Amino acid sequence: MAEVNAEFRGYRSPLSTRYASKEMQYLFSDQHKFSTWRKLWILLAKAEKSLGLDITDEQIREMERHVEDIDFQAAAKEEALTRHDVMAHVHVFAKQCPLAAPIIHLGATSCFVGDNTDLLILKEALEQLLPKLVGVIKQLSQFAVQYRDLPTLGFTHLQPAQLTTVGKRCSLWIQDLLMDERALRACRDNLRFRGVKGTTGTQASFLQLFAGDGDKVRQLDATVTKLAGFERYYAVTGQTYSRKVDLEIVSALASLGATVHKMCSDLRLLASRKELEEPFEQTQIGSSAMPYKRNPMRSERCCALARHLITLQANAANTLAVQWLERTLDDSANRRLTLSEAFLSADACLLTLLNISQGLVVYPKVIERNIAQELPFMSTENVIMAMVKVGGDRQVCHEKIRVLSHEAGAQVKQHGRDNDLVDRIKADAYFAPILGQLDSILDPKTFTGRAADQVVEFVQEEVEPIVALYGDKVVTKSAQLNI
Repeated sequence: MAEVNAEFRGYRSPLSTRYASKEMQYLFSDQHKFSTWRKLWILLAKAEKSLGLDITDEQIREMERHVEDIDFQAAAKEEALTRHDVMAHVHVFAKQCPLAAPIIHLGATSCFVGDNTDLLILKEALEQLLPKLVGVIKQLSQFAVQYRDLPTLGFTHLQPAQLTTVGKRCSLWIQDLLMDERALRACRDNLRFRGVKGTTGTQASFLQLFAGDGDKVRQLDATVTKLAGFERYYAVTGQTYSRKVDLEIVSALASLGATVHKMCSDLRLLASRKELEEPFEQTQIGSSAMPYKRNPMRSERCCALARHLITLQANAANTLAVQWLERTLDDSANRRLTLSEAFLSADACLLTLLNISQGLVVYPKVIERNIAQELPFMSTENVIMAMVKVGGDRQVCHEKIRVLSHEAGAQVKQHGRDNDLVDRIKADAYFAPILGQLDSILDPKTFTGRAADQVVEFVQEEVEPIVALYGDKVVTKSAQLNI
């Protein structure tokens, strides 16, 4: 029992225990990090051997046999003595591989394993996020097309404005998500490998290993890069790859966070109007005190996580700004937090958003009722035009509509009654010539312009090519949220 309870006696990140996927968590795990270090030492040895250094196949095979079996306790003890995480793992790996010990980490600096591992993780993390993001885009585009011609009140300044459609509003969310996809895809495609650069980026140690043969050093850089799965390496680095790379990626993730927050804030506002709801499970409880409540907890979660994600951009910017000359170590502890939390937060947002987008519920009758409270005021110009067409005086009509509108407004604001402007128009003999036209004048669909067509055009021209780009990699099903 004591061993079981011990798990709960130390801090555990909610990103791991509640929110992010197991796949994304594994990318930032110690097992993945340190086994990748070992893989990089093997790739370095293979490349150095291919270029003539005295390294044997048996030494390489010995290292390969011990890629995954990391003795974390031994590494912790070594680090307590050396105060150096890389050397601690070099020593532990060397004890497991006595034959290969002399050539482990040969010519390399700590950033060979540290930075290159980070770049491999960043690349894979982007590969994991993008199909989820496109999955959200795909789900929302289907929703947008389905409700492309359902009129709804538009809002500016959070006040009722010209009508739009439910699908058109959704297309605005999608457009922002497409911009996020473009930015994150660019981050992935532009990502390069640090390669083998030495302590200050000059490759001096490798030039010494190869007896001054600069061509072999360049070949070594290119070979290790290819073996690691990258097409290109950064031509120049200090001790580390530029922290501008981290900033670009975290900025793109923070931008995604802003998109998620805006969309989910909209969903929360619409839920408060009972026009639209996120999925709500049969056994879900909205409030411990108010059993009738259907709180938008998924959207609220997304907003909470997105706010944290947005704040991480400042960490990445400040870390880049304070890197002196070729490198200072005050980036290390910050990056351990910032990079992992940025991706885990983004992953959690997308998993939750995918769940939301699969089950959005629309209430057309509520939307219709809300429109009915505002549309009579919006239609007054159309009423005036109709009267003028049958011979009415525009100024006289305008004055009558003004008086009736104020009377109807008083009923709404002072007495809490429904908007009765239409009834007042029908009761006024002045408007008798157009009574037969009132239903068509007040048809909400005549107030939405090209909204429905815009949605179809947008999905066909902007969304479908991006979805096709990812093919069967698109994630369209989200596992049930743990909590």
